[in-house]
This record gives sequence, structure tokens and C-alpha cells, in this order.
Amino acid sequence: MRAEVDRSEGDVNLGDRRSAWQSTHIDAETRALLDEDARWFLHQSMSTPCLNVLDAAQGAWLTDTAGRRILDFHGNSLHQVGYGHPRVMAAMRETLDTLPFSPRRYTNRPAIELARRLCTAAPMEEAKLLFAPGGTAAIGMALKLARLVTGRFKTLSMWDAFHGASLDAISLGGEAVFRRGIGPLLPGTEHVPPCDPAECIFGCGGSCALRCVDYVDYCLRKEGDVAAVVVETIRCTDVQIPPLDYYRRLRQICDRHGALLILDEIPIALGRTGHLFAIERYGIEPDMIVIGKGLGGGSMPLAALIARSRFDVGQHLSLGHYTHEKNPLACAAGLAVLDVIEKEQLPARSLRLGEAVKACLERAKNAAVASIRTAGLLIGIELRDTAARSAQDLAEAVLYRCLSEGISFKVGQGKVLVLAPPLNIDEADLWWALERIVAALDAESRT
Repeated sequence: MRAEVDRSEGDVNLGDRRSAWQSTHIDAETRALLDEDARWFLHQSMSTPCLNVLDAAQGAWLTDTAGRRILDFHGNSLHQVGYGHPRVMAAMRETLDTLPFSPRRYTNRPAIELARRLCTAAPMEEAKLLFAPGGTAAIGMALKLARLVTGRFKTLSMWDAFHGASLDAISLGGEAVFRRGIGPLLPGTEHVPPCDPAECIFGCGGSCALRCVDYVDYCLRKEGDVAAVVVETIRCTDVQIPPLDYYRRLRQICDRHGALLILDEIPIALGRTGHLFAIERYGIEPDMIVIGKGLGGGSMPLAALIARSRFDVGQHLSLGHYTHEKNPLACAAGLAVLDVIEKEQLPARSLRLGEAVKACLERAKNAAVASIRTAGLLIGIELRDTAARSAQDLAEAVLYRCLSEGISFKVGQGKVLVLAPPLNIDEADLWWALERIVAALDAESRT
């Protein structure tokens, strides 16, 4: 019996459309490589078996083994400065020649300098950090530190959230495709509905009245011993952008109940939303913030847990203790990323281009589009059911039509086209892609 397919993440690696696309666009040589890949890797949703095989990645573009170029508006949310940025590559080469690794009991200049720059830039009065080889690991460190600081173990997080794929992270997260059928998860990980005006269970009527925040207040009061509220500042999977008062009220609620406020900005920090940290738009200070993905320059795995300095109370135990905790190569890439963001003024550019993209999409909006949401160059086009087809079917059809045109993006929650181009994308490439996405939406909406 074939297992039910969860389409909340959109681009599942099962289904007729994927097979049809591959039969048209994959040649014999690529098919052989895909078969070999499937032979040796464990299969999992949204990954192996894979869609295609790549030979190159440069700037905003991917190149497959057949020589086709693909403009990447997906990038697993790590290509803020594009692929192979000259400044990032130069920093990595120089470091690789002299200090390819730093054993754990030692430190090194790239790690110290990157820590200093991130902590001084973080939206906290005074901060310290820990590095980790990935965002999931950094989330795990945040959970351990919250327990240590508060003496409590419970957390409150959001349904439909994603915080990583490890057992502790999926306990915190709320996506069924990661949780279903796994068995007992981390105890004390309570969940509440997210801020989602379109599907609000509190009757806000399409415009957030902050009843979801009031419910957090209610849950914290009833539980009485929650260590932390963990939330994605802006939910990347379908671009849910809380109103300005959301975090102001949430900050007050956490303070009142003695719960820490931990923000997951792993996919969206470093300029994508128009600020270095997305929470800057809300004007509040979190207790911890977790970043990753783009910090490694589109090449190196690197994440960071940034916390208030007064939480430096764990000298007697190991919060992370990762082999690559202070990897000089990854930290050199991270320093170059910060240089590129500052030199090329990418947050301001992201904000300007995001506003222009939203205006363009609003002008071209048709009846199948429910809403368009943007935070800088994080763009969500939410589709609705039509008389002819479901929003999920339409989203998948648009995705594969665009892949045929040479444009790759993500589908979130089954019905939201999520566009996340590099922040330094050439404007001509950006408008070229948008023209074709709009044309695909029009064509598929009429089918």
C-alpha cells in the first residue's frame, strides 16, 4: 500500500508531474547519474530520488549536466550573496592555504572576528554566541541553554513551523512531513497556532487582531513553567509576516511569564528581509536568535546561536561541543559574507527590489492569486482554489512549467510560490524570471 503523500512542502519527489517533467528534460546520461544516486542514498521526501544533476553554480545560476542554465530562486535559502562570490571564494582559498582546520581546544582569528561582528550587530544590548555546523544544531543548543538559564524544560512553538530535521528540532517544529510516524517526540514541546490571517482559527477576519498572541499569553499562564517561546520571525516556508505589534506584545508576554523569546532566523537573516536581522523591523530585543544557511556564503555549513551575554552560565557543561565549532574556513566565508552585505548595501537593495517586485505582481494579479506577501526579497504568492483546479495542483503545475523555462523556486504549504533570489541578483535576470512566472500563472490558471 502506497503511503499518503504530504504536499505541505510542495515539491515532493513523487507524482506524475515530476515523472513527466523528467521524461522530457532528462537525457540518458543524467538519468544514469540519478539512478546511481538513488542506488546509494537512502530515500526521503523532498530529496532522494532527486530531480536533476548539477555541474555548476555561479551567481544566481545553476547549470545541469545537459548544459541548461537554471535561475535559482530557491537555493535552500542560503545564497544571499549568490554562489561563488569572488570575495567569499578568495577568503576561503586564503584560509584553506594556511589554516584548514582548528582543533577544539584552540581558537583562531576568523572565528573570533566573526563572533565579534555578529554579536555587535545583533539586536541585543550585549551578546555572546556559539557556532555550529548547521541551523538544526544551533536550535538544539538554544533549547539546552534555555533549560539551563530558566530551570524549566517546556517550550511553546508554532504549528507548521520548521526548525530543523533532528529529533529535538522536529519536536519543536510543526510540519507533519517531518513528524508523522516518528514516534514519541521531546516531552514538553507544546504548540499553538501561528500568525496566519488567511487561516486564522481565532476569527480575526483576514487581518490579524493579535488573538493568536493572546492565546500564547493564555497558554503560558496555564502552563506556568515554560522555558521559552520559539518562533520564526517571519515564516519562510510560506512568507507569513506578523504585524508590527505582534512581537511587541509577545515580548511583553514572555517577560510577564518568565519565558525566554527565541527567534529562528536561520533562512531569513543577513539582509533578505531588508534588515540584517528580520526582527529589526519590529524594534524589540529577543533573548536568543539563531542564524545559519547564508552565513556560510553559499558554500560552507555554518550557523550561530546568539544570546544575551548574561546567559553565559554553562561553563560546567557542553552546549554544543561540535567538531567544527570554530571552523576557520567557514568563519572566513562568514566574514566575507558580512563584507559583501555591507559593501554592496544588500539589505537596502533587497527592500527596494522587494517593493518593486510586489508592485509588479499586484498589477499582474489574476483570480487564482489569493495574496502577495513580501519582506524584502522574500516573496510569497499564495494561490487559491478555482472552479477548475485546487490551489495545490495549480502551484505544482506552475512550478514545473517554470522549471521547463529555467526558473527554480519553492512551493510552501502546498499552495504558496516562494521566491527567494540572491540579494545581489542582476536586475535584468530578476525581471526576466518574474515575466515568466506571471506568464506561467496566467497560462495554468486558464487550464
